[in-house]
Amino acid sequence: MYVHIGGEVSVLAQSITSIINFENILPTQKDITEFLRTEEDNNRLQYLTEDIPRAIVVTRDRTYISPISPAVLKKRIEKGVLT
Repeated sequence: MYVHIGGEVSVLAQSITSIINFENILPTQKDITEFLRTEEDNNRLQYLTEDIPRAIVVTRDRTYISPISPAVLKKRIEKGVLT
């Protein structure tokens, strides 16, 4: 099952390893900022919005900055699993 995560991008639900609420990340959380920097250095980071980001979606192959809230992404995944 595919999950729409923003823009024109959908990913396999099984490939999602983590969804992080972008709004809860503090500047002092060096591990997340370092992870995002490493993903960008390795050309694995993709921005899906020019607006305010709401979630970081980590998959096996890429990391996405999404305009869709983690709660909505979770509902989309659960809905797909139930159908």
